[in-house]
Amino acid sequence: MTSILKKVLQCKYCVNELPLKPKPILNFSASAKILIAGQAPGIKAHESGIPWNDQSGERLRDWLGIDKDIFYNPKKIAIVPMGFCYPGKGKSGDLPPRKECKEIWFEKIHEELSNIQLKIIIGSYAQEYYFSLKNETLTDVVKAWKKYLPSCIPLPHPSPRNNIWLKKNPWFEKDLIPVLRKKVALYL
Repeated sequence: MTSILKKVLQCKYCVNELPLKPKPILNFSASAKILIAGQAPGIKAHESGIPWNDQSGERLRDWLGIDKDIFYNPKKIAIVPMGFCYPGKGKSGDLPPRKECKEIWFEKIHEELSNIQLKIIIGSYAQEYYFSLKNETLTDVVKAWKKYLPSCIPLPHPSPRNNIWLKKNPWFEKDLIPVLRKKVALYL
């Protein structure tokens, strides 16, 4: 475990802003070649301490074409969400990730992740940050996925809440997923 990861895992900066006790959930090592950047841990991840430990994670691993052993190997895959702790429940899902994580930690973490060859950017919060977006919708960004190659691939969130989006956009699983799996295999 890197010294920066140890420090992040002990972070209590937002203790008064979070609905539950701070519990940063991320994992990485300097040797990782793939970065998975999502939103923030959900309640199941918070309870277990394991990122993507739910149906969304199962679907994501299926999209990537990998099993849990590879997915959770920090020497291969860095899991660094936009917010490290469960942000709480909102009206239509979880609240947005807290901005303090990126403000305090991202520069230090990304300095350590110098071997990253492929960034998998999941959901609108991560896409806004990594692609400096202003008015593009998630669908616009994901439809333009070829523009972000070879180093990035934008994805919708793999949540079951997005089943309707997946049905409306069959090109995603037909065209993008095979390329995603090939790119992931290349860097593993």
